[in-house]
Amino acid sequence: MDSDTKTILSIVGGLGGILVLILGGLGLYNYLSQTEKPQNVATVNVDAPDATAAQNLPSATTMTASQLEAFKAFEGMRSTFSPEHAYEPGEVILAAPPAGFEDKIRPAGFHVLEHVNLGRLGLKVVRVATPTGMSVPDALKKLAILLPGVTMDANNQFEDSSSGAATAGSNPRAMAGWDNLSPNCGSGLVLGQIDSGVDMTHPALKGQHIQYQAFTKSGREPGPPDHGTAVAAMLVGSVDWGGLLPGAQLYAANMFEINEKGQKVGSAIGLMKAVDWLATQKVHAVNLSIAGGDNKVVRKAFDLAKNANLLLIAAVGNWGRSDKPAYPAAYDYVVAVTATKGAELIYSHANQGKYVDFAAPGVGIYTALAGGGGKPQTGTSFATPYITAMAAILNKAGKTPTATDLRRLLSTATTDLGKPGKDEVFGYGYVKARPACK
Repeated sequence: MDSDTKTILSIVGGLGGILVLILGGLGLYNYLSQTEKPQNVATVNVDAPDATAAQNLPSATTMTASQLEAFKAFEGMRSTFSPEHAYEPGEVILAAPPAGFEDKIRPAGFHVLEHVNLGRLGLKVVRVATPTGMSVPDALKKLAILLPGVTMDANNQFEDSSSGAATAGSNPRAMAGWDNLSPNCGSGLVLGQIDSGVDMTHPALKGQHIQYQAFTKSGREPGPPDHGTAVAAMLVGSVDWGGLLPGAQLYAANMFEINEKGQKVGSAIGLMKAVDWLATQKVHAVNLSIAGGDNKVVRKAFDLAKNANLLLIAAVGNWGRSDKPAYPAAYDYVVAVTATKGAELIYSHANQGKYVDFAAPGVGIYTALAGGGGKPQTGTSFATPYITAMAAILNKAGKTPTATDLRRLLSTATTDLGKPGKDEVFGYGYVKARPACK
């Protein structure tokens, strides 16, 4: 094939599969029959190495102002999370402090709570208690004087990126037109997720290939298996529950815990421990349906995660803000996902900004609930697994080892929404791609 024509790109991967993305106006032929395959959907084929498939993508469309206004009252509530003020009280974190640093900070009333060796990332982090009565901002100012040049920050807290129930919904496969995929779709893929706990006894997850690890402070209980169960079921749940890649292996990391006030919180330390664990598992993509503020130490750890070949996909958050990016989604080396209702309307409480990369369904997704059963839920959390699935397939094929590669490739298989080109609401647009597993 002449690459200069940029008509169609076929990527043969180690899954015994082909990814087919439309890059231009010419389609060769349809892999699935018209009755099985929704119109205007490009395919990611993970089961048929000898097949080539393509279909013309729709021309770019633009959401009108009236459409945006009509959607303002749609189901789901804006998160009240405040990233500026969300951090563990009475402690800070330091990245790679120099030898003998404890002798320098101890006279000022600081003491070490925990040494964390992120071995795969190649970073040592120290959790330090602040002096009694000293605020975290004041403690950071004091430490910056005592330890000049050391990267430090608060132990920021994060939230999951769900925002409430919806009044009606379809399972994840049906919502995106992935209904007819095989029960083994995703075989050979290894996924990671950083979230809350996972109820592996749920019918959606029972018998699936999942390994689970909790990362909590000493003396605290792991966070409950609520949000993490829903996301895990979306990623690798059984076909009956609409799992996107039920044949895949999932490494599920719980970064949330119950604090002394009985609240569910996720900390920067837990997040970094989870990233380091997944970096040892050779996962093809990591789903991060979480959101919080920027953190200098986490930023350093994520930069090292990029060097460790982790492909990271994160939710843009549900704060309804355009002035405050959500992290980790806003890091340059993380692909950021927003949520839509259907394929055209933006979820009204999704964050906006230059960091938004892609849009996927996230309103009224029928998700699994811990303890059994399920309900429709809404949030950018539930849009993220669609892009994680695409990312894993492409990375396994060896074509998207970095976030930049993934953006470049998936941007050729989107429906442009909002302003022409990449914008701060939809990013490159709604991704019109799916696995085509027999």
